[in-house]
Amino acid sequence: METMKTFFTNFWNDEEGLQTLEIMLIIAVIVVIALLFRTQIMEWIDGLLEFGDDTIDNFVD
Repeated sequence: METMKTFFTNFWNDEEGLQTLEIMLIIAVIVVIALLFRTQIMEWIDGLLEFGDDTIDNFVD
């Protein structure tokens, strides 16, 4: 029983996986924000692409 207690105590105090967890949480937050604002993001990207097309057309003519 003492070895299990020691194992769980060491596991709880181990901080090696902490950086991975932080990165996963940051990625999850970015994905949630992207899903919440996907229509605004797509409209912004479409506007940028249209602006680029218009600008290129002006240089070609």
